[in-house]
Amino acid sequence: MKKTKRTPAGEALTNLMLDLFRLSSRLLTVGDRLAAGLGLTSARWQILGAIVEAERPQPVAWLARDLGANRQNVQRIVNDLHGEGLVAFEANPHHRRAQLVVLTDKGKRTFDTAMELQAPWVNGLSEGLSVKDLQTVHRVVAALRKKLESKDEPEERV
Repeated sequence: MKKTKRTPAGEALTNLMLDLFRLSSRLLTVGDRLAAGLGLTSARWQILGAIVEAERPQPVAWLARDLGANRQNVQRIVNDLHGEGLVAFEANPHHRRAQLVVLTDKGKRTFDTAMELQAPWVNGLSEGLSVKDLQTVHRVVAALRKKLESKDEPEERV
């Protein structure tokens, strides 16, 4: 197998990416466990969070964009959340078919309860870690995300 030579930064970033994949998997598993009693999965919890974080009601396509997710997958989960009374749809004055997604009172209570469960868990997980180090990692991840969002596909070199 041919091994392509990476720069030292490329090698370090590759190692970081592999650890981020593993971390993401573990976070989804823990999120599923934390919120299971509320009828949430990590994916449902993420979408509720995106709705809460949005400055105003948004259509599914915008929520998917903000999450970096596939619109069809987000639509399926939003439909499930709607069926359980956690979200509702409102008319979109800017687009007839793309309804706006809003939390219901039940959705707000469910999200708030999930966040109450998350707080002691994340506080324990962060014990022994430097706030400065965590902020540095956050800046690096945000910068990488921004670079990736500015490019549609990896460059192909043949």
